[in-house]
Amino acid sequence: MPREQSSSLRRSLSCRRLLRSASDRDDRGWTLLHVGARKGDIKEVKRLLSEGTDANVAAWGPKSQGVTPLHLAAEGGHLRIMDLLLEHGANIDARTKGSCGWTPLHIAAKERKRQAVKFLVENGAFLPDNINDTRFNPPLHYCVGLEWAYEELKRLQEDGSSSYESSYSSDN
Repeated sequence: MPREQSSSLRRSLSCRRLLRSASDRDDRGWTLLHVGARKGDIKEVKRLLSEGTDANVAAWGPKSQGVTPLHLAAEGGHLRIMDLLLEHGANIDARTKGSCGWTPLHIAAKERKRQAVKFLVENGAFLPDNINDTRFNPPLHYCVGLEWAYEELKRLQEDGSSSYESSYSSDN
């Protein structure tokens, strides 16, 4: 077995041994809920949440500071997992630690998960008025899919105003 495969296998096995209970963490700082959300394992995520695991548990590994299960579900485009996490109180606008402070919406946009972007926007994910507002958005060269979020927000606003206008005109 090549050396790279051997070390990769050892690393994945060591991660599995570390995660015996919902509160254990692997070398990335992930819990079982993080792993289940990233894999899209609806059964495992349901089990962990029903046992009382916090939907907002943040990872504190060297490369994943502040990443929540919702970030990872958005990264994988796992809509059912995202919906379940939100039902259990996940913060739709949770931010990672670091210079950009990425939200699940930013992660979904970066990974070009269009349906996840749409889902998050429809469920109220925060977007500043201006796509170039770097206080709340990472620079566009880091998150090129963010335009989709703004397109979706515009569509929702247009749909909302036309729904409002039609309901208003039917009352008169």
